[in-house]
Amino acid sequence: METLAPIAGGSFLIQPSVPENTFTPEDFTEEHQMIIQMCDEFLDKEVLPHIIEIDAQKDNIMPRLLDKAGELGLLGAAFPESLGGLGKDFVTATLVNECLGGGHSFAVAMAAHNGIGSLPILYFGTEEQKQKYIPKLATGEMKGAYALTEPGSGSDALAARTTATPTEDGSGYAINGQKIWITNGGFADVFTVFAKVDGDKFSAFIVERGTPGLSFGEEEHKMGIKGSSTRQLFFENCVVPKENLLGEIGRGHVIAFNILNIGRLKLCAAALGGAKRATGVSIMYAKTREQFKTPIANFGAIQHKLAEMAIRVFAADTALYRAAKWIDEKEKELEAAGKADALLGAAEEYAIECAMLKVLGSEALDYVVDEGVQIHGGNGFSDEYNISRAYRDSRINRIFEGTNEINRLLTLDMYLKRAMKGRIDLMGPAMAVQQELMSVPDFSEDDAPFAAEQKVIANFKKAILMCAGAAAQQLMMQLEHEQEILMNLADMAIDAYQAESVLLRAMKMAENDHANAALAADIVRTFIYDAADRINIAGKNAINAFATGDTQRMMLLGIKRFTKAASFNTKDARRRIAAKLIAEEKYCF
Repeated sequence: METLAPIAGGSFLIQPSVPENTFTPEDFTEEHQMIIQMCDEFLDKEVLPHIIEIDAQKDNIMPRLLDKAGELGLLGAAFPESLGGLGKDFVTATLVNECLGGGHSFAVAMAAHNGIGSLPILYFGTEEQKQKYIPKLATGEMKGAYALTEPGSGSDALAARTTATPTEDGSGYAINGQKIWITNGGFADVFTVFAKVDGDKFSAFIVERGTPGLSFGEEEHKMGIKGSSTRQLFFENCVVPKENLLGEIGRGHVIAFNILNIGRLKLCAAALGGAKRATGVSIMYAKTREQFKTPIANFGAIQHKLAEMAIRVFAADTALYRAAKWIDEKEKELEAAGKADALLGAAEEYAIECAMLKVLGSEALDYVVDEGVQIHGGNGFSDEYNISRAYRDSRINRIFEGTNEINRLLTLDMYLKRAMKGRIDLMGPAMAVQQELMSVPDFSEDDAPFAAEQKVIANFKKAILMCAGAAAQQLMMQLEHEQEILMNLADMAIDAYQAESVLLRAMKMAENDHANAALAADIVRTFIYDAADRINIAGKNAINAFATGDTQRMMLLGIKRFTKAASFNTKDARRRIAAKLIAEEKYCF
């Protein structure tokens, strides 16, 4: 696979990108295609035919499915070969998460096991801890889980009250407290548990099932992902040996937050896999369901919905693998420099993108399943149709791995902190945009392919820099308390990142004469046309929240100027996209 030089995390906002340096799903290798086929066959043969039994948690079915996935190497794809894994790169590991993402509750159990349930040990464990646990986690002989959330601490993880007190003889730690919403809690063999030592030192421990003092609540009755085991954990003088301390005392937050960066990107991947499957289900239903003596797929209103599903999935797909490749290349760069825990460093570099991907992926899936139910009509409300399960299962994704509100706030918080530390220059470009507002607009036109779209996206970035720069100047330290403004700015950044990603992909497809190049152009132009309105509204809301007088008037003119998009017949574009979907009977881009 070719090496693509990654830009610094968050720098897409201030640096141009070119198609040649952008990894897209069209760049998947033959091995990637084999993995896609293997995962599809696993879902179709082992998971989906038993989805009712899985939801009922019958006969220990989930652990048995994880065992089968382990036999195929799907649980340890990204683990080093020296520790029993397959040693695959980050793009491949992301692809496995995506392709199994259509497995409903199984996807949740699998992702929890080989992500947050295993990675803390893999990246922060001692050599002895890795050798003891990782080979068994890679095969599924042991199942993993992650115990962070408590009744009084969800998004505010550091407010945890669970304690770990050194034993009198110094041989271990006695853990006392409670954890809730623990995925795989009913069958996991090993837990990464976060607790405070000496009342304030947030730390992590490896706790094995069967340790005296560890007990479990009953299975939670949930809205969706019913087949995913979710239980409370109770610790009552649960003594673990000092060898089970994970990382350093007082450094548990480093483990928690670094693992969450990877988890957010992989949640986007799983949501994407679910969205592709749900889109296919809706296409097939629309083709076979007749009303007024014709399949409903022939109706423009239904075609609009199907096309919009494809547009959002295409955008999430493109944005995901663009960032996954950046992380992959950064990991290799750090490894070559002799840096330990290279993947964690790479994921931290692109933590802004990971936060945005979590939001856009989960919300794309929510749109797809919601409209899928609508396409199914009354049948969509029936448990006899799988779209109702997809609808219920989707909702948790906007809460998992930090709520979407938290991730929106984090996006801007990380930008501002990196700017203050000199890691990224936002104020320079922001000041340049302010100067541009005082000049005559550039009315020149370039008739090169996609030149107009490139100009629109460059202007989207200017709109963000204008609003963020002015907000930071005027509100200074108070900006962190203006959550509505931060969320407006985050929405603008998320749309700009997706718009640029889909444009680069469409340009690359056109350059390579891809069979779907014309439809990719329809997708990118429709996405940009709609994104212009969304960015305009978010920008105006942000400006009106902090600016007044002449400053406000100038900035409102600026947001109007920077969110102009040429007129485009999105109706016909969507009909062309829908026609392709209906002909292929699946998501096919």
